Formats: sequence, C-alpha cells, structure tokens
Amino acid sequence: MATDNRGIPIPTIKRFPSYLRLLKGYRDEGMEMVSATMLADELGLKPIQVRKDISCTGIEGKPKVGFTVVKLIDAIIHTLGWDNATDAVLIGAGHLGSALARYEGFETYGLKIVAAFDIDQHKWGAKLGEVPVYPLTQLKQYLEENRVNIGVIAVPAVQAQEVAEKLVECGILAIWNFAPKDLKLPMRVVVQRTDLATSFAVLSAKVKRKMVKEDLLEEDDEW
Repeated sequence: MATDNRGIPIPTIKRFPSYLRLLKGYRDEGMEMVSATMLADELGLKPIQVRKDISCTGIEGKPKVGFTVVKLIDAIIHTLGWDNATDAVLIGAGHLGSALARYEGFETYGLKIVAAFDIDQHKWGAKLGEVPVYPLTQLKQYLEENRVNIGVIAVPAVQAQEVAEKLVECGILAIWNFAPKDLKLPMRVVVQRTDLATSFAVLSAKVKRKMVKEDLLEEDDEW
C-alpha cells in the first residue's frame, strides 16, 4: 500500500478530511467525546479502520469512552500539516484559476495562494480576490524572491506540460495539477492531479447503477 514519507497510508490521509468535517460539526454542537464506532457509522467504515487511521495521529482514546473531539481535531490538522500555512503560486488566471484563487477554504487547510501568473496581458495587474496577477515571464523572479514550494496549474491541457516544466526549472517542489493532462516530471517533484472529468465519470457511473437498481426494485414490486 502506498504511504507518504511518514509511513501513513495514502487512503488514511484521504479519509482525514472527512473525519475533520464530522468532528468540527460535533464540536460546534457541543459534543466533547466521540467514539470510533460513531465516526465509522457516519462514514460507512468499519470501527477498526477508524481506530487504525486515528492511531496514525498519535492520539489515544479512552476505553468505552472514545476520543476527545477537540484534541482529535488538533491531532488530525497537525498530522496533515494544515496548522502551518503553505504558500503556493497559481498558473492560469482563467475561470478555473479565478475560482481557485478566490476559494477561502484553502487557508483553512493550510494552503495560501499568494500570486497568480498568466500569459494574457489583459489580466496583468488585476486581482483574483486578494491574489495579484502577474505576467508569466515574472514567475522565475517571483519564486527567487519568495519562498514558495507549491505550484497550482489551472491552464488548458496543451499548455500544462510546458508550464509544469517551467515551474520545476524555477525550483518548485510540488505541483497540484487541475489541467486534464498527465504530467511527466522528475521523480523528485510531488504531483497531485485533480481530474474533474474523472470525478464526474465516477459520479455518473454511480448514478447509473442507482437508477438501474431502482428500476429492478420497481419491477419486483410489479410482480
């Protein structure tokens, strides 16, 4: 099973945000303790899986009582590294790039887009929310003057590889790719692709299965 550099399984890391969403809801409702069983029931998981995931944070629960909600929230946030804001630059100030730059939720997760770059001169000098837009030609100078290790790509597929290579040349260590394009980059660069088409394909397939299942149930009722 794939793990990150701390040995935490990637599937566990992907589940942590779901735990956080529930835990913050419980906290806002005034709940002080939560059990692995309760979290498992809410997320459709097995309690043993939840306990294994939580053990990766180093926090321990109390037998027959569970985990302290506030402490578990803090432990997950720290494990994810969301308690230290990480700056990122955005390449592509189009509709998608603008939406990403304006999304306030990123800072909750420890990510802050500090600058955007684009080849369209009509966008230079403008702001996407609070994020200034610069010419792409200024990217190298900006990265040399500012400690930024993450690049977010929101450009058309045909430009993605070239943009990614430019980011790597400028010293970027990690890339969050929103372009519908698989990137070929050195192994030392961390790449995370968010493919909206793939996500929709999964959603569409699930809806289709659900509709087929409901049709079969209706046929059974007719009999």
